[in-house]
Amino acid sequence: MTITIFFDILFAMKILHNFVVFEGGDGSGTTTQINLLAERLKNTGKLVLFQTFEPTESQIGRLIRSALKKELPLQPQTLAMLFAADRNEHLYGNNGIIDHISKGEFAVSDRYALSSLVYQGIECGDELPSFLNSPFPAPEITFFLDIDPKIALERMKERSELEIYEYREFQEKVREKYKNLIVKYRKAGARVEIIDASKTAQEVADLVWSVLSEMPIFKA
Repeated sequence: MTITIFFDILFAMKILHNFVVFEGGDGSGTTTQINLLAERLKNTGKLVLFQTFEPTESQIGRLIRSALKKELPLQPQTLAMLFAADRNEHLYGNNGIIDHISKGEFAVSDRYALSSLVYQGIECGDELPSFLNSPFPAPEITFFLDIDPKIALERMKERSELEIYEYREFQEKVREKYKNLIVKYRKAGARVEIIDASKTAQEVADLVWSVLSEMPIFKA
C-alpha cells in the first residue's frame, strides 16, 4: 500500500473534532507546549482537558518505551506494529480519546499517527506504517513544531540518556519527512499549523493559542 492510498483512506474517514495533536522532532517542545496549554485552560476553567501522549502508559506503550530506551532490541517493523496497536487502544479503548471526547471534553495528544508515518517510515519504509495507520481518523488540528535539529539537540544536552532516534542525522530526516507529509495532509483536507519552535516557549504557546481559541469548542 502506498502513501497515496493511505491518504485516500484516511481522509475518506471523518476528522475527529475536539481532538488536537502536537507533532515535531525530538526536542521540539511538544510536551512543554501541552503543559502550558493545560495551565492556560485550567485558569480559564471553561472546559475539561484530556491531556494524553503516545506511546501511552499501557503495557504496549511501556514495551515501546523500553525499545526506545535501547533496553529491548526490536525490528523496525515490530515497533511499527506496536505503535499502531498502542494507538488503537489509546483511541478506541476504555477511557481512551473517543470516550473523553464523547463526554464533551477537549483531547490533546503529544504525538499521534503522523509520528509513526515519519519515524517508522524512515526506519522500515512507508508501506507498513501507512497500512497500519490508515484506519485512524485525523485530528481537527495538528500543530507541527518546526525546529532545526541542531538547536533541538542542544536543548536535549541535559538529558541523562538519549533514545534511539535522538541523533542529528536521523532528526534531519525526521524534519524533512514531516514537511513532505504535511504537504500531503493539507492536500487531503487536514489542517496542519506549522509553528516556529525556535521561539521562546511562551511565544510558541501564544501562537498555538491564537489558533486554538478560534475552534468552535472554545466559542460554545
